Amino acid sequence: MKYRHATEKIKKLASQFKILAVTGPRQSGKTTLVKEIFKDKPYVSLENPDTRRFATEDPRAFLQQYNKGAVLDEVQRTPEIFSYLQEITDNSKSPGQFVLTGSNNFLLQQNISQSLAGRVAYLQLLPFSISELYDEESKMPDENNILLTGLYPPVYDQSIPPQDWYPNYIRTYVERDVRQIKNVTDLIVFERFMRLLAGRTGQELNLSSLAVETGIDTKTIQSWIGILESSFIIYLLKPHYRNFNKTIVKRPKVYFYDTGLVCSLLGITAETQLQSHPLRGSLFESLVVTEMVKKRTNKGEAVNLYYWRDKTGHEIDLIVDEGDMLIPIEIKSGKTINNEYFKNLLYWRGLSGMNRGVVIYSGTGHQRRSNGLEVTGLFEMCTSDL
Repeated sequence: MKYRHATEKIKKLASQFKILAVTGPRQSGKTTLVKEIFKDKPYVSLENPDTRRFATEDPRAFLQQYNKGAVLDEVQRTPEIFSYLQEITDNSKSPGQFVLTGSNNFLLQQNISQSLAGRVAYLQLLPFSISELYDEESKMPDENNILLTGLYPPVYDQSIPPQDWYPNYIRTYVERDVRQIKNVTDLIVFERFMRLLAGRTGQELNLSSLAVETGIDTKTIQSWIGILESSFIIYLLKPHYRNFNKTIVKRPKVYFYDTGLVCSLLGITAETQLQSHPLRGSLFESLVVTEMVKKRTNKGEAVNLYYWRDKTGHEIDLIVDEGDMLIPIEIKSGKTINNEYFKNLLYWRGLSGMNRGVVIYSGTGHQRRSNGLEVTGLFEMCTSDL
């Protein structure tokens, strides 16, 4: 089993809180990890129809079997048990009693906020990070391979070709999870909406444009965006609020958590297609952004990432907000560094008065330039403290 960087944080939270909730997309490795960490606890899958029926019809009797705690998998399927979990944990002083997992963040948080607020610690587990798969740069494949293959565990653990695994994952997600969150009646239209959104990865989210192309109203599009966000398919990168006396863009940018999923939705099945694909730069940007997100979620930290763009078109792909310092980052998919890579960083530095700036590109190694800017490769970024 691959070591997951979230392991130590999960152990720490379980020693402090009575209940721990581990959320994340389907097939991100949640069940495997919590079963490994909490080997002494009974494991209960609420995807099992018989188990779910018992938990729904007689939640008190169901939980009495596990008065010393348990791992409850896909617990959002049985909202009836949350009030009873509150009663059990309130009568106990033991931390880490129950571990809840769920692939539907909206339903899980809704149930927790109603019955278990203040008793639960959260941690998001996303698919593998690059540094979890490769401990040396020499072992890491070409970035086109990573973009196409994605980072979902079954593609690696079970050696399933991505062109076979992702279409089935999309079909299962649409037919099961989408119906569970909200009764979407026309699944064919929803899947077309996902494909249109995949073509906009790394772009500002324009609800009106999506509504026109999908053939539905903007309220429905907004609702469907919420579904994809709460089930960890997409991540919305918000614009930074500081404007430096400029009129700034206020719409979020949309990224998919996994580039293999985007490639499947776009019909990209070979690395040779990626080399000249018009969205290769956006896919690489999506990979970098989500790797930065994983660094923070694996530590249980707030995701302090934003982007910045003014009305004249000047843009910073990513801003790390560390409170007293902003770190601007430009993301470039090329392997050869040129002066164009630094143009927006130098412009932003002139506005903000802050000196640090980083270019992340698909080459290798790390450079510190005389102008104070840094250049770092993909693997170096994944293993750094950035």
